[in-house]
Amino acid sequence: MVAAVLGAGVAFAADEPVLIVEDIETGETYLTAPVDNGSTVGLEYTHSVEKTRVYDEYRIDGATLVNTRMEFESYGWGLPARVNVTTVNGTFVYAPEEPITELDSLSVSPGRIAGHTLIIDGTRHDLVNTTDARDVRVHIEHRPLIDRIL
Repeated sequence: MVAAVLGAGVAFAADEPVLIVEDIETGETYLTAPVDNGSTVGLEYTHSVEKTRVYDEYRIDGATLVNTRMEFESYGWGLPARVNVTTVNGTFVYAPEEPITELDSLSVSPGRIAGHTLIIDGTRHDLVNTTDARDVRVHIEHRPLIDRIL
């Protein structure tokens, strides 16, 4: 009995990081996914002008999205043109030792032509269909573990 009560107390007190995708205007939550420190979150889409694949990768660090890697198949607007890249199977890879940027949240305008996909620890989520192509904010919240249990 004491163990059950102590266990319940830990569940109420403990928190876990959760990735949230919510509507910028209304705050409606479209997606929640448990993540851990070190989890990877990728945003994959087709570049609007170049019509080639772009992939931005983030690492979860507390409540921060740390942009650690970019992959792209051609140079175009918004892509790094003056950085050292490597080429892997015809794809340019920018993966510097230091973070590219660190964000509290990431704003995304999912596009039907761009086909934005959010990849959380390898699981793919179609942002266009999930959000009906509405502008969203992606961020990390720490929620009580009990929220997941109930």
